[in-house]
Amino acid sequence: MVQTMLAEERRTEERSAYAIAIRQLEAAAYYLNLDRSLLEVLKHPRRELIVHFPVKMDDGSIRVFTGYRVHHNPARGPAKGGIRYHPEVTLDETRALAMWMTWKCAVVNIPYSGAKGGVVCDPKRLSIHELENLTRRYITEISIMVGPESDIPAPDIGTNPQVMAWIMDTYSMHKGYTVPAVVTGKPVAIGGSEGRLEATGRGVTVVAHEAAKLRGFQLDGARVVIQGFGNVGSATAKLMHQAGAKVIAISDARGGIYNPNGLDIPNLLHCAGRDGCIQAYRDADQITNKELLELPCDILVPAAVHGVITSENAHNVRAKVIVEAANGPLTPDADRILQDNGVLVVPDILANAGGVVVSYFEWVQDLQAFFWEEEEVNARLEKVMRRSFEHVRQVAEKNKVDLRMGAYIIGVQRVAEATTIRGIYP
Repeated sequence: MVQTMLAEERRTEERSAYAIAIRQLEAAAYYLNLDRSLLEVLKHPRRELIVHFPVKMDDGSIRVFTGYRVHHNPARGPAKGGIRYHPEVTLDETRALAMWMTWKCAVVNIPYSGAKGGVVCDPKRLSIHELENLTRRYITEISIMVGPESDIPAPDIGTNPQVMAWIMDTYSMHKGYTVPAVVTGKPVAIGGSEGRLEATGRGVTVVAHEAAKLRGFQLDGARVVIQGFGNVGSATAKLMHQAGAKVIAISDARGGIYNPNGLDIPNLLHCAGRDGCIQAYRDADQITNKELLELPCDILVPAAVHGVITSENAHNVRAKVIVEAANGPLTPDADRILQDNGVLVVPDILANAGGVVVSYFEWVQDLQAFFWEEEEVNARLEKVMRRSFEHVRQVAEKNKVDLRMGAYIIGVQRVAEATTIRGIYP
């Protein structure tokens, strides 16, 4: 009976992204011998906003949506974090994502703190007009938290450059003048940065290359499996393919395709973000997302949602390296199992930081009204990612821990130091 209750509690915890984020923070605090009072400060978001707002639909009806915006810890700079449109958005998840963003910004050493936002909706079931109405009303509702010096949103699951353009326009209309720096991930035509669309995938590819070297093989010729074929997954597949890797399986929400000889990625890129599209590809076997995660490969890239590898399926993972393109795709219990099995895991707060790095570049360009060429953006991004990977590797080696704990030691220590130096007001 007791074992059954403990098992159920563990399953409940694995379903809670925020519970996972707290466990990861507490583990890092142990290694850092963090003061208990400071740990309590770092555990809690600074502010949370829940909004319920009406939107007029195309048929004339009014529908009420629920949205969130969370700021985690402001010690290192303005809040930064994506906006997610998804039916399963929750406050619990939003809190976790804001906290992970805090550590992520600290790991790559950019002057931001973590934020996250989202609206409970299925954007695929909304018309373009309804999506615009929802976006403009949502950003108006959370505008008390947003601004180029306070909180700069960006795209996430279910949102894109067009949504960011509506956000910028809405905020600017309220101000009475154009404010490009209020949001990143915008179209280039209105102040977006070259290289931003592929930035997360490019960062994933850079750290995959470094991780492969740690495991004694090259990215060129490596067998790669990618779960998720949205913006991040498709960009990763494209860049991995260009680097000479053999992408043998990809998937979307409806399932995946597998060919041990490699997929024609350039031919499949038109399917990016279109659930069900890749299933029409003929030269491959149909597989489930569960089967995809357990395929034998050199590099596995979870690029979908959190909690896809747990204590229940981690034993079946046969990858040499896992690069977390999604936020929180592995639970802490899965982490331990994979470490025991010799799998090298590049954690999300390092692996998928390319997006926020180039978002930072975009913000800087907007503030200066001086824009860089794509080659410069990509070169700066790759330099930051390689430097950050090497720092994490050194810290992990020095402390005899895995890369995730190495990254957390760096991130939590930097935020804790900034929090301590700033003190408590009043």
